[in-house]
Amino acid sequence: MIRPLVVASVLLASVLAPVARAEEAKKEEPPVVSAPEMPTPYDEKLLRMSEILGSVHYLRNLCKGGEDEWRNLMAQLLAEDTKNEPQRAARLTAAFNRGYRAFASTYVKCTPQARAAEAQYRAEGATLAAEIAARFGN
Repeated sequence: MIRPLVVASVLLASVLAPVARAEEAKKEEPPVVSAPEMPTPYDEKLLRMSEILGSVHYLRNLCKGGEDEWRNLMAQLLAEDTKNEPQRAARLTAAFNRGYRAFASTYVKCTPQARAAEAQYRAEGATLAAEIAARFGN
């Protein structure tokens, strides 16, 4: 009679041991908490700059074709300003795409209005870049 009791206790221990080890492992590992993203005082201006870059990228490609300068500027902005901040990078990328799509739905060929819009957006972007650099640059 002792033998079935021993077998049962061994089986029970072998079933419960992995559960106990898993719970111990959970207790030992600290929970992964990402650092809260700290907004910068120029976030709104940077979002607008991202939108402008997207718009100008679309319009320049529409009217001149084959230009990646504006997309490259956006990639550089993301690389320099969003290190280890995927949510921030996602917001800036979404703003770039929003600017791109805004004109993609309006202009399908280069028109004088598209050229005027592109020039206006480049001027606004230059003003915004100067403001950000003057106010927040080192």
